[in-house]
Amino acid sequence: MDARAIIAKLRDGGKPSTDELRWFAAGLADGSVSDAQAGAFAMAALLRGLGDEGRVALTKGMRDSGKVLEWDMNGPVVDKHSTGGVGDCVSLLLAPALAACGAYVPMISGRGLGHTGGTLDKLEAIPGFRVGLTEAQLRRQMVEVRCAIVAANAEIAPADKRLYAVRDVTSTVESIDLITASILSKKLAAGLEALVLDVKCGSGAFMDTLEKAEALAQALVSTAQGAGCMTAALITDMSQPLATAAGNALEVIEVMETLTGTSVNEALWDLTAALGGEALALGGLAADAEDGAARIADALESGQAAEYFGRMVAAQGGPADFVDRWPDRLPSAPVVREVPCESDGFVVAIDGRALGEAVVHLGGGRLREGDRVNPSVGVSDLAGLGESVMRGVPLGMVHAADEAAADRAVAAVLAAYRIGTSEPDEPPLVLKRVS
Repeated sequence: MDARAIIAKLRDGGKPSTDELRWFAAGLADGSVSDAQAGAFAMAALLRGLGDEGRVALTKGMRDSGKVLEWDMNGPVVDKHSTGGVGDCVSLLLAPALAACGAYVPMISGRGLGHTGGTLDKLEAIPGFRVGLTEAQLRRQMVEVRCAIVAANAEIAPADKRLYAVRDVTSTVESIDLITASILSKKLAAGLEALVLDVKCGSGAFMDTLEKAEALAQALVSTAQGAGCMTAALITDMSQPLATAAGNALEVIEVMETLTGTSVNEALWDLTAALGGEALALGGLAADAEDGAARIADALESGQAAEYFGRMVAAQGGPADFVDRWPDRLPSAPVVREVPCESDGFVVAIDGRALGEAVVHLGGGRLREGDRVNPSVGVSDLAGLGESVMRGVPLGMVHAADEAAADRAVAAVLAAYRIGTSEPDEPPLVLKRVS
């Protein structure tokens, strides 16, 4: 087959066959498809779409481009995936909470994509934390700790690694077909029995409307279930950052405050419980999602989730005393500045994408493939929707590497907020369930 012919067919409105898409996925993995061809394919897929059969074919082809894990554990193997948002650090809470409830969680995660933060980047803010485990190390950790958050190694969906990097730098991140294939190729290769999906909707998400988010959720659920994995999706609000911080070390701080009970973020807690409840129900560890949510909440409140998080950090090279000494272990930025509000009123809208881009330009994400991430920078103490604000009172704090970067970020955060005279209705955290 010929990559050029496949790209041309898709570009001109045709639908590549199942064999062609599986061949293209294999070519991504073995290098016979060039970066230029991968970028052209991604743009054609974004503009033309692959169709239902094409999406399934590409997903399976990318899954089968490497090793597919099999497990023989004394409990269900489950996982969660978010489509990406701003201040979304739920995975760091949920993986250990699920483990505390008896599940096994081999969570294969990604790095920042576009304006959204990456789970792996957040964990690498912890000194020594290793996201690259061999299969043998992952299997040992599953037995000993029951949870791990890792990068896809060279043997897991290598086709996705190529296409993922290309999408981030070619403005093709928003393609439903490519998002579906990327997420599910890694998840299905991890040998899951059950998967819960967090599909973000709003200004900080790739899908900014409920209609778009529902289309993605349906695509993900139908494709995963077609491949034999019990799956459900929650469409959740991303009209404002989920945490009050965005940036790698800053989000880990908020996670640790919630895990240890020193300052609980209710939105993080509630969404962790909702997603975890679905996962436990799908995996047969709870009677239903409500029962599962109560079990997750108990794991958080009792400190069991924090204990499993600490064991995971230690197993993956981080400090053994991280749960007790996390304030001393995380990096901090040299420049911290307030973002003073310019008028009295209420926060009526937040441009989440703009906030995410501000973090990226501070150095907390990547503008180009291969850029190094500064774990200490970002924004914190962000005002939320509906919050009453006053002129001169901070809307948030900027954490920057230097004064010039701080100046730019302060301006960007101010531009991301809209202040009005009437208090708006705050949207619900969970907008819809898709199964």
